[in-house]
Amino acid sequence: MESIEIDHNLKELTQHRTVVLPIACYETRVNQNVLGYIPLHWHDELQFVFIKKGEATFQLNGENVVVREGDGLFINSGILHMAEERNQSDCTYICLNVSPHFVLSQELYTRYVAPYIQATNLSCFHVDANVSWGKSVLDAIEQINQSIQQKAPYYEMDITIQLTVIWKNIIMNGFPLKYDQTAMLKGQRLKQMINWIHLHYSEKIMLDDIARAGQLSRSECCRYFKRILKTTPLSYVMDYRIQKSLSLLQQADSNVTEVAYQVGFNSTSYFIERFRNMMNRTPLAYKKLKMDEGY
Repeated sequence: MESIEIDHNLKELTQHRTVVLPIACYETRVNQNVLGYIPLHWHDELQFVFIKKGEATFQLNGENVVVREGDGLFINSGILHMAEERNQSDCTYICLNVSPHFVLSQELYTRYVAPYIQATNLSCFHVDANVSWGKSVLDAIEQINQSIQQKAPYYEMDITIQLTVIWKNIIMNGFPLKYDQTAMLKGQRLKQMINWIHLHYSEKIMLDDIARAGQLSRSECCRYFKRILKTTPLSYVMDYRIQKSLSLLQQADSNVTEVAYQVGFNSTSYFIERFRNMMNRTPLAYKKLKMDEGY
């Protein structure tokens, strides 16, 4: 089973680079993630997605974007996002992550890259294979993937050429950029609240605590979570606790009650109920499954 490692800030820990290039390109099969979906996270890199099979729903800053087989998606730097497959389609996609400073030369970065990663109205961008520029972007993603796998002579230069093709098509077919200070502040406050939860999930957490971390009232805190993450703050806490329990349950000497208390539940029965709702099996059944896979 695959897993995306993230730190307490929700920032992805995956090294998005090869030995010589600040870039990573790999295929992701959504339902093979340990949770059955790609959990909420963010990264500094720009991300380009090309759906090779099936379809997926990406949630980005409260917006749901459906991307179908053959199409793609651009996800901007620093954007909170998650993904789940649709209609049990066994969604598989190429994921290309690129450092913003590698997209173009430093001389062109200030004019042609920085304004786009700072814009507040460009969290994502659907790439349609049925239009010529969209097909050019998707073909370039696939060529980069092949270049990294094959490593033919001078493949690094081939990659830089294809990146230029991708970025030129994205910015030529975009829309007027906006810079909304309020939107920037909202994004920062949400990350602050999530960061606080990830640091304190094993402790007793009250709504007031989460709101205080974001310098918000209780009602504003709830609105932030509902609008952007489609859940309540305390439901997010419970779900995150379940995520953290997965690795603990895989330890041979762990038991369900101990794990429940380690991740912040004060009731084993409630932990089992929440776990079953999220993972479609009990914690004990999950533990046995992982133990069996280990042999």
